[in-house]
Amino acid sequence: MKQKLITSQEIGNVIRKRRRELGISQERLAEILGVSYQQVQRYENGSNKLNVESIQNVAAALAVPVAYFFESANLTVVAECPIPYQPTEEKTLLKHFRQISARNGKLVVISVARLAAKGH
Repeated sequence: MKQKLITSQEIGNVIRKRRRELGISQERLAEILGVSYQQVQRYENGSNKLNVESIQNVAAALAVPVAYFFESANLTVVAECPIPYQPTEEKTLLKHFRQISARNGKLVVISVARLAAKGH
């Protein structure tokens, strides 16, 4: 019995659906992936095939396992809350913030961040 292959268009539809679930624009996804938004459009409409590296990058950006793109549409999936994309600086800040045990220390960091944001 021959197994049905998942087409680039079907994978593109899954990418578009997941991107929209997360509320991410094509431009933002392109920024995360380091490609143009036109490339994201080509992925989503199936006109470009994704290579192994690209599909892994898309999966990471959309907080899903690679297998997500190949699962049957008939499966019922319970999804956890997606992990939003975070630039390296945000991850580093959050890592250090979580290591602060004193409440006053956390309040100081929050105050500094608030002041820095106002200066932006």
